[in-house]
Formats: sequence, C-alpha cells, structure tokens
Amino acid sequence: MTLRIGVLGAARISGQAIVDPARATGDRLVAVAARDPARAKDFAAAHHVERVVGSYAELVADPEVDVVYNPLANAFHGPWNLAAVQAGRHVLTEKPFASNAAEARAVRDAAVAAGVTIVEGFHYVHHPVALRLRSLVESGSLGTLQRIETHFRMPAPPDSDPRWQLDLAGGATMDLGCYALHLHRFLGSSPAVVSARAGERAGHPGVDEWLEADLVHADGTTGLAHCHMASDFWQITCRVVGSRGEALAHNIVLPQQDDRITVTIDGRERVEHLGTRSTYTYQLEALGAHLRGEKPFPLDVDDAVATAELIDAAYAAAGLSPRPSRPL
Repeated sequence: MTLRIGVLGAARISGQAIVDPARATGDRLVAVAARDPARAKDFAAAHHVERVVGSYAELVADPEVDVVYNPLANAFHGPWNLAAVQAGRHVLTEKPFASNAAEARAVRDAAVAAGVTIVEGFHYVHHPVALRLRSLVESGSLGTLQRIETHFRMPAPPDSDPRWQLDLAGGATMDLGCYALHLHRFLGSSPAVVSARAGERAGHPGVDEWLEADLVHADGTTGLAHCHMASDFWQITCRVVGSRGEALAHNIVLPQQDDRITVTIDGRERVEHLGTRSTYTYQLEALGAHLRGEKPFPLDVDDAVATAELIDAAYAAAGLSPRPSRPL
C-alpha cells in the first residue's frame, strides 16, 4: 500500500521530514494546504505535490488523503490533530503532540474512538543509533543503569519566531526539551520530574529560553534533561552511565549529521558508527509498515500523552505554566 499523504502548511521542516522521505519510500504527496494560497502553490511546485487544496479543513476531510502530516506551529498541533482524527485520517504530527497534557488526552481519546493511528514525530527512535543506545542499556553491557543525561542546545532563532510566542505554545522545552525528556522515557523506566529550573526569554513572559529538569526513574536511575534555545553552540547529546561504563551518542536526534556512539566499558573506549541514513526516512517506513499491518509502530498514542504529562510537570516544577490551549 502506497501512502497518500496530505501536508498541512508549507513549513520549512517538511522538506527533510516528509518530502525527502516520501521520495525515498515511494509514497505520494497528494495534497497541501496553507493559510497563504501562494505559498501552497510554491510548495507544491517545488516538492511535486499533486494538488493544492483551499484550506486545512478541506485537506483533513479529503477522501484521497490517508495520512495527514502536521508540521504547523506548536499551538496548532493539538487542534488540527484532533480535526484530522475526527475526520478518520491517520496522522503523523511533529512534536510536541499538543500544547499540554489535557489537550493530548483529548486527541488520544478521539483517535481511539475513531480507530485511527496518530503518531508523534520522535523520528530518532527508529534509527540504529537510538536503537543501539537502548540495547546497550537493556543488555546490561554497561552494568546497572545509574544515570541518563540529555543536553540540547541551539543558537537563538529570531525574536519574532513563533517558538518564542506563548500563545503559539513556544519555549525551549516545547522545541528542544521535548526530545530531552522523551529520551528519558525511551531509555529509562517511568521517569518523574523531581525539580527543575528555567530562565524566561527577555520580553516574552512565561516563555522559557532554557530549562533543566532533574528526574528519577522507577528503578532509581537519576537523570538530567537540559535544553537551551539561545546558546552559543549546537549540542544534541545523550549520555547513559552504568556501573561498568557509559555510552555517549554525539547527535542522538540527527545522526545523519553525526552517527557516533562512544562506548566505554571497563576502561576500554571504542567508537561505533551506526549509519547516516535519515531518521525521517526510517520513520515513514515504520509508519507505512504499521498501516499495512506488517509490524507495530514503536510509539503509540499513550506514549505521546505520557510525554506531554512530563513536559507539563517540568514546567510546573520550574515555576512556569504549561502552554495554553488555542482553539482553531
């Protein structure tokens, strides 16, 4: 079964996140809609999308669309995910799944009622780098797991960027930190936030420029999740420490840029290279296999809700409010 994909908006991320993967997998980009019709037409022409439709509502209701891809601003993830599943469409949504946990639960319940699949785009989980890191933890190769640390930093986007807008569900934790927190769930066991600290973006009350959270897992493993969206440099690392050694993934989310894992066990260090094929291509392949009934998708809708709850907990512990819901 070839997937027929409809794209909401003309976001920059779509090129690497859905256009290139669909070209690699042979799936079809059948429709695109954007608030600005001219942008939709330009996007369709540049990326060989078959049709331009007049609105987001028209796209999610289109009977020729099997899967809706949602890369809109954060505040519009939850509402348009809800509209798509209520229309009977499967959904691949960019992270974060929704603006807050309550909104995420509403989308989950609607998807279950409609009998459709909706998945959050934590594309890194499909790549051999992430899978190898988890196997090192689960196999006991590093000994008893003791600590997980995730550090996500990037230079600041322009002050006018939607990622700095509270009413668009902006903030470092929503953009970078959701990965940092999700990794604790992917590698560990039911992590909970025990404390957190954050700094607000100047001129944007309630919007976190940086946040770091201390976590404890159900098995006693401790953790740190750190994100900074106005750093002097890029960093996308994950470090796991056990009683016998540790492993460091140098770019856990985009291993297509750096596929190294440095493993140190009993004092002996080695570097493993796991391949630079795109995480997004692995993700679309996994979604297609799931929808064809070949194998389950690694992340289910309850995973998305649990991550949203962890994000809300981090904000609360840092003295900030969860991101507000915004109706369509």
